[in-house]
Amino acid sequence: MSDLFNEKAKDWDASEMKILISSAVGASILKHVPLHPQMDVMDFGAGTGLICSHIVPLVHKIVAVDISTAMLKKLTSKPELQGKVEAICQDIIDIPINAQFDLIMSAMALHHVKDTQKLINTFCEHLKPGAKVALADLDKEDGSFHPKGTEGVFHPGFERDELQILLKNNGFNNVQFFTAHTINKKEKQYPVFLVIATKC
Repeated sequence: MSDLFNEKAKDWDASEMKILISSAVGASILKHVPLHPQMDVMDFGAGTGLICSHIVPLVHKIVAVDISTAMLKKLTSKPELQGKVEAICQDIIDIPINAQFDLIMSAMALHHVKDTQKLINTFCEHLKPGAKVALADLDKEDGSFHPKGTEGVFHPGFERDELQILLKNNGFNNVQFFTAHTINKKEKQYPVFLVIATKC
């Protein structure tokens, strides 16, 4: 599979919009998810580690999962992440990791995965009983957020009600939504939700 983010990785961290999103999502996770020094965390679609940077000082370890070698190479080059963040480049839907986590977090990665139900199932399988997901992505939008024809975008955001049902039907309860951020782009507003749910 070609690395769709090979070129994008170079300037990813220079994007003001991406910095704002990751800061807001990171702050929302810190506010709504109880973290502790024994926690093992998966960052799904970790990219260059922008969310990891917010969480890593407060947990035991983060496993950063992505299918982009270029993005993970940038992540592992960051001094503040070395020693506590392990990068794994694989599609966990097809090749699960032989580990279970206390938390799976993700920011703006869900819309890049075609089969959302299969992904939620995969998350459930990778969590310890009573563990949580903290997933951030776009509220349902009109398809204008990404440039037309952008490769690897399968969903124009998500309806909160539909995602709540999907989580409840696939092993989660205590589903809560928060608006973590609102992106202002081309005179339009695109809310970003954070959904937190607990594995049954």
